[in-house]
Amino acid sequence: MPRPPANVRSKKSKDRIGELDVAAPIAGQEGTSHSEIQADNAIASKVASLIDDTTAQPPRRRGGSRTANAQENQPVRAIQPPLFTVSSRGEVIQPASAIPPLTPDATLSVARWWFRSYLEQMGRPHNTTASYMYDLSGFDEQVGSDKRLDQITRDDINEFLTNSHKKSTRKRRLTSLGAFFKYLINSEKILDKDPTDNFYAEFIPLKTPVVLTLAEQAMLLDSAGNENSRTYLMVYFLVKLGFTRTELLAIQFEHVDISDRENPIVYVFYEDKRWHKKERKLAAAPEFTAAFQRYIAEFAPSRKLFEMLPQSVNKLVERSAKAAKINKRVTPQSLRDTFAVEEARQGANSTKLLLILGLAPDPRNRMSVERYIKLATPIIG
Repeated sequence: MPRPPANVRSKKSKDRIGELDVAAPIAGQEGTSHSEIQADNAIASKVASLIDDTTAQPPRRRGGSRTANAQENQPVRAIQPPLFTVSSRGEVIQPASAIPPLTPDATLSVARWWFRSYLEQMGRPHNTTASYMYDLSGFDEQVGSDKRLDQITRDDINEFLTNSHKKSTRKRRLTSLGAFFKYLINSEKILDKDPTDNFYAEFIPLKTPVVLTLAEQAMLLDSAGNENSRTYLMVYFLVKLGFTRTELLAIQFEHVDISDRENPIVYVFYEDKRWHKKERKLAAAPEFTAAFQRYIAEFAPSRKLFEMLPQSVNKLVERSAKAAKINKRVTPQSLRDTFAVEEARQGANSTKLLLILGLAPDPRNRMSVERYIKLATPIIG
């Protein structure tokens, strides 16, 4: 059968890359050389490179030509490329179709794959998924990838935790293992006992907040404004509204209400329903309205106000602090701490601080806001 014209071949939908139509060999066919067989195999292994040429020609018979109808009735072989998954360390693991089902006697390696798939389907943050996978990979190396889930004991957990000399690492490992076994028990219901039960995260002392004085805040905003309107507005969100870095990078145009220029309102929303309790409504000062309008006019942002990498926010803050000649380590977190202390100076109690910062009322967060209140207390003497 003659090769279709180029204009006909180009109409083949690109969304059928996964189904490459290759003519099956004809029974009793002569003249098929070894090199031709290798070529056919190469077609199946390099599907992506054959977008514009997805039809393989059957070799001709030496004894004469076949009719067009006979050729069209020849069966075709659909070749589906395997779907591979890449681990958090960049390693290619088995195709999805080859992963065994999740059962109590499944190996830890199999369970890790299903847990990662679950986290991705639930839309968990990439950093959280990567952290869990990193710790579970280390746990896998310790107990052995062939160990069954129902054979994992408290001794395995204890050994994995005590192998680390840092409190923060042990706490992170326990968090990862706890989330993993809760998934197996509550979501998949293949286990009924959690080997991480009765293990408690060690207390990590809170860091002393580094806050800026009113004069330093003014200097910081001035230097940020000298750079451009975007830098000023981002620093304003952090030091005057107490935004976290994550919240700063997630805020959208419609989350700002400047219909009343003297009383602008900023809303903090979370797409993930797990964090809806952190949502809040904040009142900004009148100067915010002019700063916001300048930024919109100069940068014309799209849906999100700030398209920037997290580390770029850190560098922006450090750059502004250096230009202002502030001899302190200034970070997005220290600006949020500064906001909290200023609110405490204005009379906010621990309950209000938890609300305006979007913090859950757990013991550790209560300790944090109590520190802000102490820092806001006037000097004795």
